[in-house]
Amino acid sequence: MPPMNRRRFLLTAPLLLAAVAGCAEAAPQALTVYKTPYCGCCKGWITHMTRAGFKTDVREVEDLNPIRSQHGVPFELSSCHTALIGGYVVEGHVPPADVVRLLKEKPKAIGLTVPGMPIGSPGMESPKGTTEPYATLLLLDARGRTRVFARHG
Repeated sequence: MPPMNRRRFLLTAPLLLAAVAGCAEAAPQALTVYKTPYCGCCKGWITHMTRAGFKTDVREVEDLNPIRSQHGVPFELSSCHTALIGGYVVEGHVPPADVVRLLKEKPKAIGLTVPGMPIGSPGMESPKGTTEPYATLLLLDARGRTRVFARHG
């Protein structure tokens, strides 16, 4: 290799490697979503997650309770769909930014939950644009211990 090409290669190789590494980090996270075939707001939440860059695998089931039970989500903290990502459970209308933060911080927990179906949460938008305040909870254990992870609205 001529000296000029070798020098150019040595100068650009680290930049090329950094770009490739950046692409690997930007690869979409796989998100498995369990929902019933009858729920329309779940589709709205899935749309939010897809737009945020998550690769969604939607699985329709008749009963979510066995899935929630298997992953440690108590009934009183449940919502209308359950998702799995990166070793965590995501229950209900959790904003995509909260899921990104969860995956980045990697707390010792079962996952995140937004119990119920708060108006204004992702997938639960109101035609009037109204929202109600709600919290994303970090689910610490299967006994239902939580702490506030983020506040919204």
